[in-house]
Parts: sequence; structure tokens; C-alpha cells
Amino acid sequence: MSSPAASRGPRKFLVVIDKTGESAVALRFATRRAQHTGGRVVLLCAATLPDFQQWRGVEEIMRDEAYADAEVMLHDAAKLVNELSGIIPELVILYGATTECLVQLMKQDPDISILVLASGTAKEGPGPLVSMFGAAVQAIPVTIVPGNFTNEQIDALA
Repeated sequence: MSSPAASRGPRKFLVVIDKTGESAVALRFATRRAQHTGGRVVLLCAATLPDFQQWRGVEEIMRDEAYADAEVMLHDAAKLVNELSGIIPELVILYGATTECLVQLMKQDPDISILVLASGTAKEGPGPLVSMFGAAVQAIPVTIVPGNFTNEQIDALA
């Protein structure tokens, strides 16, 4: 049985961009898979705001800074996607917790067909996104790449 997104056009591979090493692994895998399958890449960065609402002016400055940080991370990731594959990815910045932003984006864009995550390499476990989407959320297929894969291993697998 094919997913509804499969009949609409090229598959969209969704990657969460953050400051973790796992994000870089997922990004490279999704880019290579999209390159080899004629797919597209969607990059999501959550602009997380601290719980601070004392002064409106300070809150707005913090919101702008969170957006600017997300923008820098997305542009760096997009540059890598383009250098590796020639693909120009879609860039999405949403405000909130990463998990909430993921769910929101998947509801907004029904063409997203695969979420690509890399597992955490620390002893604490696979990471919060892998845990959440591996068990609780069953919205779309999830590809989980080992977080300790090298670029060569990713390129050979994807």
C-alpha cells in the first residue's frame, strides 16, 4: 500500500536541524537518498524560546535571536545539501519545542513522506526524537540511521 504522498510527486525527506552530531548524520543520509531517488529535502529547525515573559521588549529580542540562530543553522545545512547533491532544500523555521514543531509541519505539509533521524550515540539512549517517533507517533515512515556512521558508511548505504 503506498502512502498518499507517494502519488503526488517526488518523495520529501524531512530532517530536523539542530546542533547535534546526529543531525549531521541524518542530513547527509537524507540528502544522499533524495539524490539517488529523485527526491526532495525539507529542513526543519525549531526556534526554541526560553520560558521568559517578564518584559515584552526582552521577549521580542529573544524571539528574534532564536529565529536568527535557526536561520544560520538552516543555511549551513542547506549549503551542504546543495554541495553534496545539487538539491535546493525547502527551509522551515517554526517556534516551539522540536517535537511540537515536527508534528505541526507534518500536518501542514502532507507531501512529506519520510522523516530521517539518526540515533543518539550516548549511553542515555537513542535520543528523544527517535524514541518519540519510533513508538508513539505513527504519522509517516521514519528512517533511523546509526548516529555513529561515518560519511563513507552513509554514502554507501544511501
